[in-house]
Amino acid sequence: RKEQELDSKDAIILHQFSRPSNGVPSLSPFCLKMETYLRMADLPYQNYFDGKLSPQGKMPWIEYNHKKVSGTEFIIDFLEEKLGVNLNKHLGPHERAVSRAVTKMVEEHFYWTLAYCQWVENLHETQKMVSLFGPFSDLLKWILCHLTKGIVKREMYGHGIGRFSEEEMYTLMEKDMRTLAGLLGDKKYIMGPNVSTVDATVFGHLAQAMWTLPGTRPERLIKGELINLAMYCERIRRKFWPEWHHDDDNTLYESEESSEASKTYSPLQDFSFYSRTETFDEEGNSISQTPDTDYTGHSLFDSDVDMDDYRDHEQCK
Repeated sequence: RKEQELDSKDAIILHQFSRPSNGVPSLSPFCLKMETYLRMADLPYQNYFDGKLSPQGKMPWIEYNHKKVSGTEFIIDFLEEKLGVNLNKHLGPHERAVSRAVTKMVEEHFYWTLAYCQWVENLHETQKMVSLFGPFSDLLKWILCHLTKGIVKREMYGHGIGRFSEEEMYTLMEKDMRTLAGLLGDKKYIMGPNVSTVDATVFGHLAQAMWTLPGTRPERLIKGELINLAMYCERIRRKFWPEWHHDDDNTLYESEESSEASKTYSPLQDFSFYSRTETFDEEGNSISQTPDTDYTGHSLFDSDVDMDDYRDHEQCK
């Protein structure tokens, strides 16, 4: 289609892949990371799903004041410099070092095992989530997904992790997930009570295991033994993505006594202005969002989750 002219003067234009059909904002951990970061930093932005890669061949990328920046780390550095935002200002030198080490483990190691699960082992389910329209959409989705599968396998082999067996790769994935679960513990966020940049990274990746890999080993692990990671994902989703509703919202992460009013959501917007302070409908009217609560009646993101109380509740069930 003809490209829409965009004016990025004093506006953040976020280029990313199209929304998938299952209600999740993105099948790309990095696109979800970047959009979540913008919401955490409360930076208004516009999404543009043109499918066009950056000059470096990257996705996502942004335009701001007609300058193009790609690579999530460079985008965040650029926004911190230009707009003065900093989600890590409460962290000390040691915490910043730990935060970067966790980020690199997730993005340079854990990511590849997720990509294998999404685009190789679980390709049939992923293909159902890809959103394409038109008379040949099914054929195009099949072609796109199998091309992606080949690219992922080739890049994994070049990385080195793709030279191991499937069982060995899943062993590495499980070690990474257990490391994240141990680091999180019973804290609200990875580095403590306040959100930081690493949370956007970790959430962008764990969300794939939570909501895009049905029936797979990472999904069973995060929703089973590593339940603190699942509740962490829910806290972030419900705080920074109030319009993101999932078919499984009647599960253990939500209060059975939640009112119908607390379950009203607006759809994810394809091309819209977004500010975390207020969400707007297509006519520009403000929509208030009510956060969900856990089974105790406490907000999943305004207070820490008591894991002992949660386990007692599950045993009673």
